[in-house]
Amino acid sequence: MLRLEVGLLLLGASVMSCGGSGPSVATGGASGDGGTSSSGGSQSGSGRAWQSGGSSSGGATPGSGGAPSGGTVGTGGGSGGASTGGSVSTTAEPPSCAPGGPGLSTCGADDESCCTSLPVTGGTFFRTYNNDGNGPSGTSAAATISDFRLDKYEVTAARFRQFVIYLVDGGAPPAAGSGKHAHLNEGQGLQRGSASGSYEPGWNESWNSKLSNDIADWTAVLAGGTAASKYGTWTETAGDSDELPITFPSWYEAYAFCIWDGGFLPSEAEWKYAAAGGDEQRRYPWGSDTPGSDNQHLIFDCCFPSGQCSTSSGHDTCTGLVNIAAVGSTPLGVGRYGQFDLSGSVWEWNLDLYSAQYDNPCTDCAHFDGTDRVLPGGGFHSGMTYEYAYNRQSVNYNPDTYRGDYAVGVRCAREP
Repeated sequence: MLRLEVGLLLLGASVMSCGGSGPSVATGGASGDGGTSSSGGSQSGSGRAWQSGGSSSGGATPGSGGAPSGGTVGTGGGSGGASTGGSVSTTAEPPSCAPGGPGLSTCGADDESCCTSLPVTGGTFFRTYNNDGNGPSGTSAAATISDFRLDKYEVTAARFRQFVIYLVDGGAPPAAGSGKHAHLNEGQGLQRGSASGSYEPGWNESWNSKLSNDIADWTAVLAGGTAASKYGTWTETAGDSDELPITFPSWYEAYAFCIWDGGFLPSEAEWKYAAAGGDEQRRYPWGSDTPGSDNQHLIFDCCFPSGQCSTSSGHDTCTGLVNIAAVGSTPLGVGRYGQFDLSGSVWEWNLDLYSAQYDNPCTDCAHFDGTDRVLPGGGFHSGMTYEYAYNRQSVNYNPDTYRGDYAVGVRCAREP
């Protein structure tokens, strides 16, 4: 078995409890179905402290296990920008960023922790709406969201490598039932659709076999064996793609990564709430300014890095990794709550199983019946149709067979 040239970040006994449209081009998880779960103690990150952001309402975010006090953080306020931050939580660095280095502690203009996670102040919004730049219309399917945190950046190739290192070196898969929104409903997690008294199931131990402990398996599914392999950012050792978003993870791998890293996958309602700017119901995550081909708002339509977009050129201008930007590269594309790349870059796996009709009513709900998982966000190869904050076209894909044709990735959410 090929060994990685990067040190294992932690030797815990077990894990902590912690997208693009088109045809399928790769299959399932890193290994076949079946298998059993492993159990053990909890694991905690080590290394320098990390900032998990401040309350976007200006104070410490309320919620179970409230954030300890820290410094302050803030990035421009008001409609069409990010909210002003409040107090900062200083806790142990999540394991994916603990070693430090490119793609781990070098994200954004300030070379900050790539695990920076920012508060999203809860509220009520409409999951269905349109916005032509003059405000929302056609609103329906209201949902109420409690406070949570959403990572500022998409998961980088370097961060995902730390997870694979953990597994290759004998780390246990997630514990059965882990990965819930444990701060909700007295630890039971999200409500299951509109069914009162039924809740989020968490990780299923039958999925453990989808997480290989052989590095060759991971390389086969993340960086090779498909027609789109030239867009795979995965490498077994540190390299030039470390600050790029990981591409081609399956839904199972994305979920397991977030659990191991101390978080969980956001529900569709949570993700859409952040992308829409909550009750502002924005056209784009950053507001209403129409993006150009200068890659300042988002990475889409193969415009990066040259500005030669596929739509205006009349042909596909993407050629490979050169068309994928480092996470957090769009200074004008920051959402209301401070996150980068909620539109463009890579599509991002959500927790929910897809339903054509939203569950109503919805208070901290997610949908857990069906076949396909939800995958919103648009990617570096996608046209503008998929980049609107309200888009729900081509967002449902089979988690057992789909890894994306170009740009599927992940972003983790966390307790407030």
